[in-house]
Amino acid sequence: MGCTKRMGLLLIGCLLLAGCALGSSDVDACDAGGALFFDDFSGQQRCGWREYNQSGAVAAIDQEAGVLAISTSQPGQLWWTNPGRDFDNVIITTRATQVSGPNNNALGVICRYQDENNFYIFLISGDGYYAIGKYQTGTPQIIYLTENQEYIPSEAIQQGVATNEIRASCVGNELGLQVNGVPLVTVVDPTFVRGDVGVGVSTLDPGTAVVQFDDFRVLQP
Repeated sequence: MGCTKRMGLLLIGCLLLAGCALGSSDVDACDAGGALFFDDFSGQQRCGWREYNQSGAVAAIDQEAGVLAISTSQPGQLWWTNPGRDFDNVIITTRATQVSGPNNNALGVICRYQDENNFYIFLISGDGYYAIGKYQTGTPQIIYLTENQEYIPSEAIQQGVATNEIRASCVGNELGLQVNGVPLVTVVDPTFVRGDVGVGVSTLDPGTAVVQFDDFRVLQP
């Protein structure tokens, strides 16, 4: 995986989708075990996630399998979906499974989503790299907050067709990423203080990246 290719991850996905950031939700059905928000993507409750099929990207909930899947065949474009919530300090956990596609990809979770131009995103890749980044008005490409503004390799990340447990914390000005129980990085950034949460996927090489998310949980720090 080449870090230089990572630097051009464009902010494209939801710009093409009218109203993709917000959705109605059943607050009671999407709260479990003391969590601020929880969705295992099974059963009949609908927690507000936007589903779409547009421009080579698909976001859809498979209730039978109990997963939220995002697929994209547009290299260098980030596609995501949000449940339409509003939080300040949170810890987000989910299981992310790369089902198929190039290992030179990017997948992860979003916090403090203001709109399609302003949010933080915690990313890992199928070839074993990680980064914390942000999108901000006036900068259509991602700004990496990790060292040297690049992705960093880690043996904690399961590569290829595999499942990784992602834990992202947004507490005050500190943003932290943990994968499979291993703390990877903490950075400081004061830009955003509250907003929505979500998940996102991109492929950096030709081919269709398919990633499934399960047990998405938002906790009080």
